[in-house]
Amino acid sequence: MEKRLTLAQAVAAAGVFSTVSFWYGFMFGRESARKDLEELIVDLRRKKIEPDSSTPSSNSFEDLT
Repeated sequence: MEKRLTLAQAVAAAGVFSTVSFWYGFMFGRESARKDLEELIVDLRRKKIEPDSSTPSSNSFEDLT
């Protein structure tokens, strides 16, 4: 005897699969975004603590005139 899924069972299985896939995708995206933002925050804090060496100081402008 051959087992067959009814239409309702197929739709329910697809719904469960879709829900689980969405949940894992959402959690993965959230974790990825958290890591990216954490790196950005660390970089911004470093720049705030350590002045950028590429910006000229006030003395260098006096030397040019």
